[in-house]
Amino acid sequence: MSVELCDALVCVDLQHVFADPGSDWGSPMFADARARIAERVQAYGPDRTVFTRFVAPERPTGAWVAYYEQWPFALAPADSELYALIPEYAGRPAVDEPTFGKWAPALQRALGGARSVELVGVATDCCVISTALPMSDAGVRVVVRADACAGSTPQNHAKALDVMALYAPLIEVRRGRTSP
Repeated sequence: MSVELCDALVCVDLQHVFADPGSDWGSPMFADARARIAERVQAYGPDRTVFTRFVAPERPTGAWVAYYEQWPFALAPADSELYALIPEYAGRPAVDEPTFGKWAPALQRALGGARSVELVGVATDCCVISTALPMSDAGVRVVVRADACAGSTPQNHAKALDVMALYAPLIEVRRGRTSP
């Protein structure tokens, strides 16, 4: 099945911390999604692709204090290798946010008024869903490419996709291989 591309592609958090299977935050699905992500990046090209990065705040506040007490290794500076984009995207500009959801003014500016966005990345059950929901609430049509996302577990990945599918037609979850 062939489908039209959206206005832009957002690659959520393609970082070492999530790609490394030895990391406490590594996704066991990342390796499988990596080739699909590369296909999507190629289909959209550099001018229509935006990368995001999860980074720790300098000083956590509110509920984030307890979060970083549970995950102290992650309280690293934004320029640490932990938060670097994976090698194939190293050096690409990225929108950094110290939150799971990336739908904030910096991403909105980077998308330059795009009215439809395809989301790929990691983790489906954390940063992808936390980006998709407010993005769709803002009126942006969101397409989540299931085979180009990686969850914390296959079960959590499936649950997150099912929740996002409930938001149709604002969010479309594309399961299985489609082109372009």
